[in-house]
Amino acid sequence: MRILISGSHGLVGTSLMDSLISPDHDVYRLVRRYAESDSEIEWSPDRYSIALARLEGFDAVVHLAGESIAEGRWTEEKKKRIRESRVQGTRLLGDALANLT
Repeated sequence: MRILISGSHGLVGTSLMDSLISPDHDVYRLVRRYAESDSEIEWSPDRYSIALARLEGFDAVVHLAGESIAEGRWTEEKKKRIRESRVQGTRLLGDALANLT
């Protein structure tokens, strides 16, 4: 299976990556920095940018990216960032995946 994961460096994402890496799976990461390997795909939810052509052919996409819920006090501003980060990322991924063949 070809699997794409956003938020792969977070608490849940790290554990998921560890459990999926096997000869049966090709696991790729969505990263917000320059992609350093073929198994990384660059994206920027803040700029609504993603390498659309690189998303073709995945069997599963797991979206875990967003503002950390474990760090800091949940002020009104923090709650707003938590929500917006998830909405932006989900909208970008949903739109991108809907436009694939």
